[in-house]
Amino acid sequence: MRKVDVNNVAFCLVDVQERLFPFMQNKATLEKNLEILVKGLQLHDVPMVINEQYKKGIGETIEPLRELVEESPHFEKTTFSCCGNEDGLAAIKALGKKQIIVAGIETHVCVLQTCLDLLEEGFQVILVTDCCSSRKQSDKDVAITRLVQAGAIPATYEMILFELTVNAKHSKFKEISALVK
Repeated sequence: MRKVDVNNVAFCLVDVQERLFPFMQNKATLEKNLEILVKGLQLHDVPMVINEQYKKGIGETIEPLRELVEESPHFEKTTFSCCGNEDGLAAIKALGKKQIIVAGIETHVCVLQTCLDLLEEGFQVILVTDCCSSRKQSDKDVAITRLVQAGAIPATYEMILFELTVNAKHSKFKEISALVK
């Protein structure tokens, strides 16, 4: 896979919701990393699709992410894969991007199935491993291994943000650098 291209990429956030989030491994770090990723992607005007699993039972996207992504399209789903929701998948396809950055919870269920389906749909999937979590570390680790074997590209939020920035002379370089400090 070539580099992540700011002109050909979108972001899919998977199920970072109020009643599930408290049970994730390393949740304080996860929340911080997700905030940095989202803010950095917004600096680069990367389009976002927000997914929420069964909101009545699991709640809304956590604060402060909810505030950051409130303008992006949101899709409620009951399937584990975001692609199982026809409207959500149609929204991703309508963006006309070939690369999809994916982050969220739980890595071994909804993130895994979403990434596998996106790969099946012909997208290049970039899994932001430090912006994903599960209740058990072993589940996250096995899911990442499986996804890499299936063709997903592992990355960290910092890798992604600087890859999108390309050059220290980029107009957003100082803002990106400040985010990751």
